[in-house]
Amino acid sequence: MNKPVSEPALLQEEQPYSEVCWALLERILASSQLRRAARLREFLLFVGQRSIKDGLDQIHEQEIGAKVFGRPPDYDTSLDNIVRVNASELRKRIEDYFATDGVGEALVMEIPRGSYKPVFRPRTILPGVEPRVEPSAQTPEPVENAVTATPAKEALQTTAPVQSRRDGRLLVVMSLLIVALAAGCLWLGRENHALRQSLDSNAALGTPVINAFWSEFLRARPNTDIILADTSFALIEDITKRSIPLSEYLSRNFVNTVQTPALSPDRRADLQMIIQRNNGSLGDFRAAQRLLALDPPGKNFHVYSARDYTPALVKQDNIILIGARKSNPWVDLFADKLTFTAEYETDHGDYIRNKAPSAGEQARYQPAPLPTTGGYCVISYLPNPQQSGKVLILAGTDSAATEGAGDFLTSEDQLSRFEKLLHVTTLPYFELVLKTSNLNGTPIDAQIVAYRTYPGAH
Repeated sequence: MNKPVSEPALLQEEQPYSEVCWALLERILASSQLRRAARLREFLLFVGQRSIKDGLDQIHEQEIGAKVFGRPPDYDTSLDNIVRVNASELRKRIEDYFATDGVGEALVMEIPRGSYKPVFRPRTILPGVEPRVEPSAQTPEPVENAVTATPAKEALQTTAPVQSRRDGRLLVVMSLLIVALAAGCLWLGRENHALRQSLDSNAALGTPVINAFWSEFLRARPNTDIILADTSFALIEDITKRSIPLSEYLSRNFVNTVQTPALSPDRRADLQMIIQRNNGSLGDFRAAQRLLALDPPGKNFHVYSARDYTPALVKQDNIILIGARKSNPWVDLFADKLTFTAEYETDHGDYIRNKAPSAGEQARYQPAPLPTTGGYCVISYLPNPQQSGKVLILAGTDSAATEGAGDFLTSEDQLSRFEKLLHVTTLPYFELVLKTSNLNGTPIDAQIVAYRTYPGAH
């Protein structure tokens, strides 16, 4: 007697089973549960790759810690539980996906506790499909039903071939896949329409320059990541009196600096407390808020703290870095491309450095001593050398100056004046230094004091 065909087998007849599993994993990665969780997405993508694509039976915690979380290859997993903590959170989000967005999935994926290898299994009962109940030997079918049943019905109940069951299940699985595909296309269409409406509304409200600039920026990549500065990290650099590179920031090797004997026990305790904090700047938040207003649906812009961002996203999204290199070490990736940079010196404070001053420009733009009602900020609009996306860097000598950079990029008047200064109808890649003025910490005006354009940049 032929055995009933299971759902995975049915799926495998349509395409290789590994492709079905990978497609499911991609839907989970794109779901609302993981869309904004960069590290968890990278975690799941890595273990999925090692399991489905590479065919590994075991995936070790230390490998995940090194590849996903930037830990040294030989780090001690008994002292650092970052993989276990994130695995627990990832399991919860996967469970939530199958209970909500993925309720119609024919397959279920899980990462069993004690393992990091994704496991796939068919749903016991497909949603919307009544379970088949076989007649029980202890409770025979009533005689009346047997007498009144038509010959056709009797034949269907007693001699239905396995092929019919197989075809029925295949039809259900194919229908679910078609519905999921249609829903995905509909969602993408709505998101694209919503963004276009947002940008079109800017033009209708008399903001064609904003519309043109941001349409060009967003067209490069479907997602744009706004990375906020880590002011706790800046404090660590102040206390240790050393500039910590991005590589150490990602691997968290800078944590070892608190153990240096050059620092007193009290200072080391202070450092340890600061390391555990992930603080930000009010000006950075306000600048991000102005940018987010350009995307009312909130689907194309994604906000991250510098500490939670990952190298994988740099290679696939547009990037907006808010904050100077000191508090946002991701600026290191583009430092060699910049003419203007926001810097800090212990003896002189914050300033804007001009690496190659032109005639009439200063090598250093520094605000007046406190109390002050103004500052300087730099805006850099560049191509991403690692892919076809675009990069914006906003950094000021103080919180209000950084907020002023966000104002400039969302001001029709400011961008229009910049276009007229350049004698162009479409803004090219550029860098500029703004002198900002503020009232009670709120930026009220900005004047361009230096700029560069790169019309031939790619």
